[in-house]
Amino acid sequence: MSGLFIQLGGIQLYEVPATGPEIRTGQDAVDLMSAASEKRAAWIAIPVERLPDDFFELRTRIAGEIAQKFAMYGSKVAIVGDISRKLAMSHSLAAFVAEANRGQSLWFVESYEELQDRFNALRSE
Repeated sequence: MSGLFIQLGGIQLYEVPATGPEIRTGQDAVDLMSAASEKRAAWIAIPVERLPDDFFELRTRIAGEIAQKFAMYGSKVAIVGDISRKLAMSHSLAAFVAEANRGQSLWFVESYEELQDRFNALRSE
């Protein structure tokens, strides 16, 4: 899987390209972790464009399966992009995102600038 390795806020990040096949299974998550390990990236950034619409419908369990796979292997992941419309339509999704964003391993951010701010905050703790 092709992607970019960049430094963002002092963190080695594997940036998944915005175009390509949807990320929808636990195996897709494993493939991303494998690619990220090539240069020992501390975080993986996944653009929302790479996630299927049903990822954001928690009843499908796609988000849970993928999040669980990342957690099981200790990978840190940022979902990058605007999901405000999806959040407005689902209280359970809003609760899931809020809970994830309180943690230290799965974040939903609107932009790479917001992700950098969160990384900078981590470094200053």
